Amino acid sequence: MRFDILTLFPTMFDGPLGESIIKRAADDGLLDIRRYNIRDYATDRHKSVDDAPYGGGAGMVMKVDVLARAVGDVVGDAVVPVILMTPQGRVFTQQIAAELAQQPRIVLVCGHYEGIDERAMSLFSDQISIGDYVLTGGELAAMVVVDAVARLVPGVLAEASPQEESHSGGLLEYPQYTRPPAWQGQAIPPMLLSGHHAEIARWRRKQALARTREHRPDLLARAPLSAADRKLLAEIERDASTTETET
Repeated sequence: MRFDILTLFPTMFDGPLGESIIKRAADDGLLDIRRYNIRDYATDRHKSVDDAPYGGGAGMVMKVDVLARAVGDVVGDAVVPVILMTPQGRVFTQQIAAELAQQPRIVLVCGHYEGIDERAMSLFSDQISIGDYVLTGGELAAMVVVDAVARLVPGVLAEASPQEESHSGGLLEYPQYTRPPAWQGQAIPPMLLSGHHAEIARWRRKQALARTREHRPDLLARAPLSAADRKLLAEIERDASTTETET
């Protein structure tokens, strides 16, 4: 999969995209991550990419003509998603990551300063935000999108890994344990040592439901639940009621 990233600060991506799983996937030819400096498309001698807003106000605004040249040069005649990273965009989710992972190529444009000239909005097919807060620029948001999408590209991770992670099925992930079997008086749940795979799977599903119910009830309300899930939730409710009664 190919990622084209348009930014004023290309070197910001060196660390996050040059380490760990993303680097290995790029070295193996599974990912093609390209960065373009928007400033290279400025035509004046100062390489200006922003200017003061009409009507006054704080901050600077990125120029539409520079952005148009940058996007036009990178995209050319290709039909690809061109996504602006902006606090005004739709909030990024695992579902959106999965949708984007189906694309052979996406273009991410990092906004900066006070914003971009409104006339540039026609350049973008989508706008994405990673949360209801404001960052200095779109670079960190673009890194998040690349990481979340790239790990869903076939071959980047072990086949089963993304299927069991938090948010993959609408729930948070169940608790995980490894050696040592006992630590500071805390033991591994006996079920995980039983060797009964069907019962382990049931225990994990119940734990995922319980964790989501406790920490993210909003996710649970939207999750696609089976009849078996609803039965487990009923057990969780009874367990919680019993605990409250005992205390």
